[in-house]
Amino acid sequence: MNESPGADRVAHTNAAGSAIRMQGVRKRFGAVQANSDATLDVSTGEIHALVGENGAGKSTLMRMLSGMFQPDGGTIEVAGRGVTGWSTAEAIASGVGMVHQHFMLVPTLTVAENVVLGREIKRGVLLDRKRAIAAVQSLSEQTGLAVDASRRVADLSVGEAQRVEILKARSVVAPCQRTASPPTRARPTAVSRLNRLALFNRRVAACCGC
Repeated sequence: MNESPGADRVAHTNAAGSAIRMQGVRKRFGAVQANSDATLDVSTGEIHALVGENGAGKSTLMRMLSGMFQPDGGTIEVAGRGVTGWSTAEAIASGVGMVHQHFMLVPTLTVAENVVLGREIKRGVLLDRKRAIAAVQSLSEQTGLAVDASRRVADLSVGEAQRVEILKARSVVAPCQRTASPPTRARPTAVSRLNRLALFNRRVAACCGC
């Protein structure tokens, strides 16, 4: 039975240890069927690779999980809670983040400003840039994703901008973090950083119990 977008999300018990469960998910854009009866089940502490050729619907599926798109049918659960049709704000609040293949950054802002955008560290009503830079720099060092938090995104290399995208998702303490096709831009050193980040994510997920 399919659940329509925006349906009542009643919490119920999922399979033991299941972090993500997507069942019978469908999405169409006009005449194009992006996803048809898609199913994904990820257990707690696992790291998965969703593999397929261009146009297979991988990013569309992850965007529905991250709240960017609304599914036409099927159900989505995160940590045993029905979240079908939730918003990006709800996803972020629940620790679900997505690293986009095509950058979703503001070039005129600094690395720190991009990472905390929407969740600003404030002093009064204004952004506390000093604290924001310190927080993002600390996260950068923890994850091994080296980047100067005070630099403008417009001045970064492609590899550095990719790291900022990952830091942005990581900053929500996202145990259910999605990465959309990083190998297309990743060099060997970047792959090594991603492996280190994967181990970091597993430690965080274990601490969070999700």
